[in-house]
Amino acid sequence: MQKLYRLTVLLLFSQWVNAQTTPTRFIQPSDVYRLQQIQNAKLSPEGNWIMYSQSSIDSAKDKNSSKLYMVSWDGKETVCLTEQTQGVGSAQWSPDGKYISFLTSSKEDENRQLFLMDRRGGEAFQLTKIKGELQSYNWSNDGKKIIFVIKDPATADTSKSKIRKPYEIDRFQFKQDYEGYLDNRKTHLYLFDVASKKLDTLTKGNKNEQDASFSADGNAVVYVSNITSDPDQNSNSDIFLLNLAAKSSPKQLTTFKGPNNSPAFSADNQWIAFLQSTSAENYNMYEQNQLGIINVKTGTSTLLSANLDRPIAGFTWSADSKDIYALVEDDRKQNIVKFGIDKTSPINVTNEEAVYSSIFTGKSGKLITTYSNPNIPNEIYAWENGTFRRVTYLQDKFTAPLKKIYVRGFQSVSADKTLVSGILYTTEPDAKNQPLILFIHGGPVAQDEYGFDMARQVLAGAGFAVAAVNYRGSSGRGLAFCKAISADWGNKEVQDIIGAANYLIKTGVADSTRMAIAGWSYGGILTNYTIATDNRFKAAVSGAGSSLQFSIYGTDQYVKQYNEELGAPWKNVKKWMDLSYPFFKVEQIKTPTIFMASQNDFNVPVAGAEQMYQAFKTTGIPTELIIYPNQNHGVSVPSYIIHRYQKHIDWFKKYLK
Repeated sequence: MQKLYRLTVLLLFSQWVNAQTTPTRFIQPSDVYRLQQIQNAKLSPEGNWIMYSQSSIDSAKDKNSSKLYMVSWDGKETVCLTEQTQGVGSAQWSPDGKYISFLTSSKEDENRQLFLMDRRGGEAFQLTKIKGELQSYNWSNDGKKIIFVIKDPATADTSKSKIRKPYEIDRFQFKQDYEGYLDNRKTHLYLFDVASKKLDTLTKGNKNEQDASFSADGNAVVYVSNITSDPDQNSNSDIFLLNLAAKSSPKQLTTFKGPNNSPAFSADNQWIAFLQSTSAENYNMYEQNQLGIINVKTGTSTLLSANLDRPIAGFTWSADSKDIYALVEDDRKQNIVKFGIDKTSPINVTNEEAVYSSIFTGKSGKLITTYSNPNIPNEIYAWENGTFRRVTYLQDKFTAPLKKIYVRGFQSVSADKTLVSGILYTTEPDAKNQPLILFIHGGPVAQDEYGFDMARQVLAGAGFAVAAVNYRGSSGRGLAFCKAISADWGNKEVQDIIGAANYLIKTGVADSTRMAIAGWSYGGILTNYTIATDNRFKAAVSGAGSSLQFSIYGTDQYVKQYNEELGAPWKNVKKWMDLSYPFFKVEQIKTPTIFMASQNDFNVPVAGAEQMYQAFKTTGIPTELIIYPNQNHGVSVPSYIIHRYQKHIDWFKKYLK
């Protein structure tokens, strides 16, 4: 039998321990091994417990592991649910609150299956034996049915020789990071009867269905699908309603030509909330999500956040079906905003220089969230008496020995008078004449936020002033700011980065003779653009970047974007030449640069780093090439993450002295 571990977490004890601990050092790369993450917090149906996933690093095995925990509403008691069961994901409460359900693989089956575990403890038991790839699931409110999203079984690896069959590809988009080369298998919806274990097919055909969930009464399912003639060549997705009781054909609820996703019924069955892109263009990555509702009776839809001009990052219904709580990005912050279905003006529930990264409401009407600020990684908070109360104190042990990194926002003006927001990290509150690292975020549609940032904290702890810059193309500043770089890469963003550097020099923070730049993904691409524009940078680290953009066409996963935004390379040669200027201007670059990449990256393939490394070697610019074995776009092996941090520090110390 699996043991049930009860950990009494007393607030006063936690505060006493922290009071006795005097910070002795700044954060360093090896602290990666100590950091634990909280994710996927969900409130039990009766509202007395909060379940969450806690991930930590096994340094001996050099990998992440996760376990399920539940903490009492008052935060005084924590229970470990899956001490023996590893690799659990997609955990949910059963509707009656008696069981925990989750996906994991068994010893007999590599495919993930659905398991149940009595919340009071004991062995988890396998509920399903599904042949395909179980991707997600959702309970009906009465607990009798489960809707499954299942991808067709793979047939390429079934030979006794264990040698995979050749890839036979005829799709327009044929590769995707983490998934690899794409086949023609489809994803469909299935209805599972918990008592009989009978699995019924709800959808079939040559289209994919996903994002499925039940209506509150269990009589209908809402889901998302792209039913255009060739979904590979556009980003359209629509919302469909399937009446289970009538056994009728699916009803299409949206006809907007852009993406619609994340549909969710209100508790009274009268409304479906969803997210919709701001544009109906065929493909445009610079759009932002808006919050909408559909009247189930009339089929009419309304965009509640149309006048907000800020992206919606997630939402949850209130228990009374009158309001929707949404996560809204806004200029380095992410806060909670309440939208009423009566279309009244949205209300700011929170307004902090911080990041609320998830929200969840249960049948009890209680609201929980995960929260981080510049000095505290994610913790769980509960809404009570008009404010959020901290529930977990997982990060106290992590932060206790660490001296404070001072984090503050700043705004700079670019050469064309654009106002750009940034965040500065230093070891002193009024640091002056510091060696400066501009650490640039990827995306480009993303923003650097007032949440705990391990990478920038580590670099600051090594003795550098570190600046994040939300250049044009970033989210959180409105649609026009985000779309400003469309088909014009390496221009306005570089102006914004250089403008931030000039501001930090002018205000005395940065030493103009000791500046460096680094970034990953689009941050690596912008690193290349910036050192090809400004020779003041004495060192750089370009991670998962590219410069000879011609060679990226067809080798990464963004062919839809390229065709729509830039045009095919053979039709728009000058545009592609202009966007490849770091490669063609390599002899003008003076900055010693490390190029990093992941071996299995289909997002920004390794060729992007290899080409620039070879060009630097040919022209005699000091350089190194680092390839992380068997990694995708995101590096996940803990020792590789530490290695990446340390290489940045060593390289910058070498050239910034």
